[in-house]
Amino acid sequence: MAKKIVDDLTVRGKRVLVRVDFNVPMQDGVITNDNRIIAALPTLKYLLENGARVIAFSHLGKVKTAEDKKSKSLKAVAKRLSELLAKPVQFVAATRGTQLEDAVAALQDGEILLFENTRFESGETKNDAELGSYWAGLGDLFVNDAFGTAHRSHASNVGIAEHLETAAGFLMEKEIKYIGGVVAAPQRPLVAILGGAKVSDKIGVIESLIDKADKILIGGGMMFTFLKAQGKAVGKSLLEEDKIDLAKTLLEKAAASGVQIVLPIDVILTKEFSNDASSRTASVDDIGADEMGLDIGLETIALFSDQLKGARTVVWNGPMGVFEMANFAIGTIGVCKAIATLENCQTIIGGGDSAAAAIDLGFAEQFSHISTGGGASLEYLEGKTLPGIAAIDDK
Repeated sequence: MAKKIVDDLTVRGKRVLVRVDFNVPMQDGVITNDNRIIAALPTLKYLLENGARVIAFSHLGKVKTAEDKKSKSLKAVAKRLSELLAKPVQFVAATRGTQLEDAVAALQDGEILLFENTRFESGETKNDAELGSYWAGLGDLFVNDAFGTAHRSHASNVGIAEHLETAAGFLMEKEIKYIGGVVAAPQRPLVAILGGAKVSDKIGVIESLIDKADKILIGGGMMFTFLKAQGKAVGKSLLEEDKIDLAKTLLEKAAASGVQIVLPIDVILTKEFSNDASSRTASVDDIGADEMGLDIGLETIALFSDQLKGARTVVWNGPMGVFEMANFAIGTIGVCKAIATLENCQTIIGGGDSAAAAIDLGFAEQFSHISTGGGASLEYLEGKTLPGIAAIDDK
């Protein structure tokens, strides 16, 4: 059943609660990356242009101490949002009480306020029923545009949705269309590229994709557990000893299902975990006992690029190496370019470091969709029901 979307609602003159994902990186009170704020603009602009009274809210980081409340305020986000919308955004430094209630009551058609970090309320992450009911009481309609928290059952998504007519924002709609589409009915051939540090983070996704994908290409730190499962020496490379048998099982299951799992054939090796350390590129059969692999090599980039040819759907989640070190970002950059230049192909990035890589490299516009939610996209790809999406009304 299709979900109700924001443009299915009659919003003029209505108080519209909008759960956005403004969980942006901050350093010394300064936003270092505003991609998530930019991603929310289509929904917010639509509501404002159609005369809604917009009450926006989000979490920011984890809030456990009084000190966290000082450093995790959304005040700087409100300022940046105002700049991006080119109109005033009133910031309300409260999550409940008369200050917030009065500000909501004073809102006029086409005006917007942003209230303080939802996680300043301890009941937020517990989906406290009273808190969800209170926030719902501030509005007439609810729009959930925060895919990044869709895998969590919190007061600010599921709790509010129990009390109000609820629709997906345009960003949430895209996530459902693209990532949900991969799960439900992908265009084939479907090629998945998985990276990142650990097999344990991606077990569910790999198992799910064995049932759905035509090929699975594996890079990143997790490749060494698979290489070890094939009997190869991996030196001091990242290795999950307790997942070697699982990696063997996954390789066997894929083979039995006719799904190719393609592993790297060469790696960039070094003796210390440092960007400045001297390195060499070698075959995966030639990793020394005192060496660690920190990236895939050029031959693997060529192999993966070749495996991508003819794909109609590509899903990428996780970097190919230690992307934050420039000397070990070559694989991630190479794979990103290879995906970005595919023709007649739906290309989807499942959030996290892969998304940052595509955006930083200037390839964002060449992908069909870049997910804003790393954890949520992984669980969605596993085929799990996400509570934040389930709580949105059906059409």
